[in-house]
Amino acid sequence: MQSTWSRPKLMVSTDGAGVAAHAGTRLLADLADVTGLTRSVSDVLAGLRRREVGHDPGRVAVDLAVMLADGGEAISDLVVLRDQPGVFGPVASTPTAWRVLAGIDTDRLAALRQARAAAREVMWAQAAETGRPVPAARAGGRDIPGLVIDLDASLVICHSEKENTGPTFKHSYGYHPLFGFLDNTGEALAALLRAGNAGSNTAADHITVLDACLAQIPEPQRYGTPVLVRADTAGCTKEFLAHIRSLREHGVDIRFSIGAAITTPLRQRLAWLVDQPQLWLPALDTDADLREHAEICEITGLVDLTGYPAGTRMIVRRERPHPGAQLSLFDEVTGWRHQVFITDTPHGDAPIQHLEVRHRAHARVEDRIRCGKNTGFGRFPSRIFAINAAWLELALTAIDLLAWTQLLLLDGDLARAEPKKLRYRLLHVPARLTRGGRRLRLRIAATWPWRHHLATAFARLTALPQPAT
Repeated sequence: MQSTWSRPKLMVSTDGAGVAAHAGTRLLADLADVTGLTRSVSDVLAGLRRREVGHDPGRVAVDLAVMLADGGEAISDLVVLRDQPGVFGPVASTPTAWRVLAGIDTDRLAALRQARAAAREVMWAQAAETGRPVPAARAGGRDIPGLVIDLDASLVICHSEKENTGPTFKHSYGYHPLFGFLDNTGEALAALLRAGNAGSNTAADHITVLDACLAQIPEPQRYGTPVLVRADTAGCTKEFLAHIRSLREHGVDIRFSIGAAITTPLRQRLAWLVDQPQLWLPALDTDADLREHAEICEITGLVDLTGYPAGTRMIVRRERPHPGAQLSLFDEVTGWRHQVFITDTPHGDAPIQHLEVRHRAHARVEDRIRCGKNTGFGRFPSRIFAINAAWLELALTAIDLLAWTQLLLLDGDLARAEPKKLRYRLLHVPARLTRGGRRLRLRIAATWPWRHHLATAFARLTALPQPAT
């Protein structure tokens, strides 16, 4: 029988010329230029430049962000860009990149965030002008009006020698950063690097990150669009909720949807509700279909909400636990698994079924954090806390570059793909570099399955309106 699985014989050599790897990553570098990000970061970090002939520190920082978006994990991974000057131009050495990161102190870090906000404003304007505006977040088959900000924290395991690390509640060691993502686009608006033993429900940290998220949103949308803040039970502190309500006094149309802990008084109310089937409504799944063995009920009038902002409502969801679910003793006794959240969305704006499925969509932030850990903030390079804080900001920038690429330049599945798929299909594409007619050409393999998607993305990038200078 003739074999059908044999492969062609190969002779391997290392003398290839005119070959480019990771050629699609040039798309991210060009997008940083077109949105004004490179120029803004260069202005912020201009004081770090030692001599006129040296590398521009802002360009070095952007190259680090591009490298992280491409899947790099360490500063030394800049070699992938540096050894391809025909595609990426001059790229700084690893020691130079270290010096730039070390030079980003507290003031420059704040200015770097302002530069990101300025580039985001340009990108949103470009998206609107090209007919690809910021989309609405969706839940339960419906659009959520305005913008949705998701706050959540996650542990990052680090060596104990790193400055300001600490023991975590999961008996590990590292950092416990708090993140803020925009659910509409997947943009990483803000993050706060904290020690591993930082409290989960620290109101001051939630306030800091929320304010940083709002500062990233362009002013017309910040004050002219409804904003919904979602968080798990860690955000359910009266101080944080009072801060959200106070923002409405400053012109921000902001509401909250926050998970709530099940306390002893609340358990008593839930135990009474077990025998009141007429008070429960069927819950919905993510496609707005009825979810089997799941029910919801509003219990605002049954609980004491003293100290919470006026208009706060409490809604509970119960469902029959699936095999292997972790249950409390109370859930085991009642036979139901309960989840509670509070919101200040007024009566009449949406049925409680939609409010519940809207809150449950907060779980998407866990996927964004998981992807982010493969885009820079899963590993921190230095023992020095300030350098790691700067690295985290560049990782957020990397996530933004991927999200902007999807919003402005891609369609279909690629516009919704996770970074891993984007890298495999677009960013890591091989190509040839040729010169002709005084032009440098990037020739993507004619057999590459996603070649037309990448070519279209480069064409759209070229056609983007340029910001006024």
